[in-house]
Amino acid sequence: MQKDIEQITTQAIEQEKRFHSITYGDLTFKEVIFRIGEFMHAEPQAVYELVFGTDSQVYAHHADFVSAIIVHRFGGGCVYFWQRQRHNGKKWVLRDRMYQEAVYSMQLAQHFMDQFQIEGIIHFNMEIHVDIGEKGDTREVIKEVVGMVRGSGFTVKTKPEAYGAASVADRYT
Repeated sequence: MQKDIEQITTQAIEQEKRFHSITYGDLTFKEVIFRIGEFMHAEPQAVYELVFGTDSQVYAHHADFVSAIIVHRFGGGCVYFWQRQRHNGKKWVLRDRMYQEAVYSMQLAQHFMDQFQIEGIIHFNMEIHVDIGEKGDTREVIKEVVGMVRGSGFTVKTKPEAYGAASVADRYT
């Protein structure tokens, strides 16, 4: 019985770590790298932008953080992938959520950058999209979060330009 519970728990954790795509279905990290490489190699002369954004939603007993990876081929469409992380039990205040969203996006971007270098995928622009803006409750943390992202070496976009977080990731929270 205990072994069954451990297996179910492990499967649930692994499922949360998986990526999802409306184009390709459920994918592992390696499969996402392959699909991005395949998409970019289909038109190697095109200009590409990789966007990483995270949005969150608080529920009664948990918070969901959804991170999105968007590969935009200028003049030729895009493909995107998303991943959910669930946090149980913690009471999230807005400031903490905004920081956590930015951290998840930066960690994901760094993880992909490391793998892209190994795979030889090097011709792209990259941005972190944060779900904060000059209007609304998030305006109080905009300078802090933008400073943190820039200080980490990333280009950052806020609302209304932050479609990676505010539109794509938001769709799945």
